[in-house]
Amino acid sequence: MSDANGNAGGANPEKDLSASNLPGQRGQGGEEIRVQRGMFGAGDGGDTTGYGGLVRSVRLPGPATRPYGGWFDEVADELEGALEEQGLVPGNAIERTVVDRDELTFHIEREHLVRVARTLRDDPALRFELCTGVSGVHYPNDKGRELHAVYHLRSITHNRVIRLEVSAPDSDPHIPSLFSVYPTNDWHERETYDFFGIVFDGHPALTRIMMPDDWQGFPQRKDYPLGGIPVEYKGAQIPAPDQRRSYS
Repeated sequence: MSDANGNAGGANPEKDLSASNLPGQRGQGGEEIRVQRGMFGAGDGGDTTGYGGLVRSVRLPGPATRPYGGWFDEVADELEGALEEQGLVPGNAIERTVVDRDELTFHIEREHLVRVARTLRDDPALRFELCTGVSGVHYPNDKGRELHAVYHLRSITHNRVIRLEVSAPDSDPHIPSLFSVYPTNDWHERETYDFFGIVFDGHPALTRIMMPDDWQGFPQRKDYPLGGIPVEYKGAQIPAPDQRRSYS
């Protein structure tokens, strides 16, 4: 939908959507993490979609170059300036800044996640007061950073939305918890841990929230078996109330 001036609606309505200033698309440039063969990646004759011969590159969007357009530059400048005031070199905390499909994403080094989130929340020029949760993503072929956590932050004061993305390897799936900055992340982090196995260090009670406590594996990882697994909770006993786990 466009307004009377012809501006496309979306996350960044101030951006000049001229031919020379369009957001990058995933299929152009970026970073290739794997080659998809067939519609669903089935390689044993199980693909019955008719797209068995499909071959396409799966890419992550690459870093953007300035100017980002509209208020994106203002947010990036304010964040980098606020980090510098704290004695932190922005390039050490912000791995890269991505503008893709008219969305602004900061890829953050995991050891600086809490400081960056607190800065985004507390700085008067930023004021991203609300985190609407964290989602997990698993890229088995993205070696050294197979697990990704994605946070959606909203500024009620300035009516803006951005994303933070943090990665961790399968061999060390630890990311700092943002519970101390955004307490509403409590259950979201538990769900992401439950399904993806990302360990949120500092969470007050990081236990499974959907699957049984003794469930083996993480069901939303790409390498999790889709069928033929035993019913792992069959025969489980519900403990008496005074023997159940405590959340406090």
